[in-house]
Amino acid sequence: MTTVLPPPSKRQRTDAAERARQQQDIEEIPSDAGSLRIQFFDETTGLPIGQGPVLVPVADATPKNLELLLNALQGHDSSDHIPYRFTLPVPDKKTKEPATTAFPTNIYKTLITPGLISTEEVQNISAAPQAVFKVQAVSRCASTIPGHGEAILAAQFSPRSSSRLVTGSGDGTARIFDCDTGTPVHTLKGHSSWVLAVSWSPDESRIATGSMDNTVKIWNPKTGESLGKPMKGHTKWVTSLAWEPYHMQKQSEMRLASASKDFTVRIWSTNQQTIEQVLSGHKGSVSCVKWGGTGFIYTSSHDKTVKVWNAKDGTLAHSLNAHAHWVNHLALSTDFVLRTGYFDHTGQIPDSEEGKKSKATERFQKASTIQGEVVERLVSASDDFTMYLWEPAKGSKPTARMLGHQKQVNHVTFSPDGLTIASSSFDNHTKLWSARDGKFINTLRGHVGAVYQSAFSADSRLLVTASKDTTLKVWDMRTHKLSSGKLLRSDILDSDIGIISHENSADYFFADLPGHQDEVYAVDWSPDGQRVGSGGKDKAVRIWRH
Repeated sequence: MTTVLPPPSKRQRTDAAERARQQQDIEEIPSDAGSLRIQFFDETTGLPIGQGPVLVPVADATPKNLELLLNALQGHDSSDHIPYRFTLPVPDKKTKEPATTAFPTNIYKTLITPGLISTEEVQNISAAPQAVFKVQAVSRCASTIPGHGEAILAAQFSPRSSSRLVTGSGDGTARIFDCDTGTPVHTLKGHSSWVLAVSWSPDESRIATGSMDNTVKIWNPKTGESLGKPMKGHTKWVTSLAWEPYHMQKQSEMRLASASKDFTVRIWSTNQQTIEQVLSGHKGSVSCVKWGGTGFIYTSSHDKTVKVWNAKDGTLAHSLNAHAHWVNHLALSTDFVLRTGYFDHTGQIPDSEEGKKSKATERFQKASTIQGEVVERLVSASDDFTMYLWEPAKGSKPTARMLGHQKQVNHVTFSPDGLTIASSSFDNHTKLWSARDGKFINTLRGHVGAVYQSAFSADSRLLVTASKDTTLKVWDMRTHKLSSGKLLRSDILDSDIGIISHENSADYFFADLPGHQDEVYAVDWSPDGQRVGSGGKDKAVRIWRH
């Protein structure tokens, strides 16, 4: 009797599809495609790197391989590995004028086959480091700070440093903590119900809080005092807050957007504490609001849509209709630089108002310019298990649809360098995607409960995730290999921390950061990279350091 083989498992089907994809990729580049003669240049100084051109087979000329090669040429070991962005001059297809373009993943198909570049000539490739400073992975809990009487629902570091953290709680208060000493500084009392959202202004001078009592309040972080009366107007919960970017603000006029369960978004003058505009058009609860750096305000809603508004007059520019269920969260490719305004890793602050605005503008333009064009990308996450990538300035059609999660996607975030998207889901996983085209990169497995939030380090090399399983995890975005003895390959069984994994798996992770006694709802990585702050159902704030 013939033995009937069982149907292939899900893992076997996935592996077969991956092998087929890899084979297809290999077939796209013929074996006789030749080699490229590449001369690397430092994008900042314009000086050549190395002793002369290096020969790289066309089939191996990918950005990742060039990054490994350039690090090798400079004598960097794995611990000093620097991620690079590569560009090269290519003539425009129509005008034939020289233009700078990002180095493509498949240079044979993109540039060699159309005849835009030749393997006979030396290709001068500019290399720019993705980060100018290095953040070390957090590995220990430096402080556990009690104070809140109910669960911590939101947390955010000051845009300037890791010294101050503000949290919002179900006890109706927000609190400011001194992370240097591990002590509470101010309790912001005034709301009569849960504080669902907290947000520092980009210049660090104010904190905004939004509550289930339908109000928004502005606070002085130095004194902990309320600046004026509660801003009333919403008829239901305030769910999300977004400050106007610093480089777009008028002189001493700070505006704030608040999203609500009452289907509207309101634009407030925080000086006068009056409503300037009401953005009405959604037919469901507004779950998230983002204020972009190019003159648009972005809102997501339980009516399945994302809307793009003109910040100047409050008119509707686009309605982005693609999701089949509630849209839970939004992220902008410029979020990090908009959040930090004129603050950077150097700690140098301009003396004048004009200097501050000039620096904020310069930082925004540098972060958002791609091939000479200012591009602000948007990603939306939904209960339909999917994300969409958008370029709203170019129209209402999505750039990419990102599939793979098995449950609702709760949170999305861009890396500060704008190259990677991390999505966190109720399926216990965080997935990584290319921010350029939405292509899937990897799945970070390890949590055994829903992942609520994630946050990148300022250098984009690390990601921290917060979960229902009471733990935080820190993931290496650079090499997915052993790092300082803390990063563990998932094809290793480590009984001490309970990692059980499979051979040839592509998933890598650090050990847990235990300490919380219950679900972790909120997490943030400080803009200077020094600390991670977290809070959740156990009512305690925890500060983590390397």
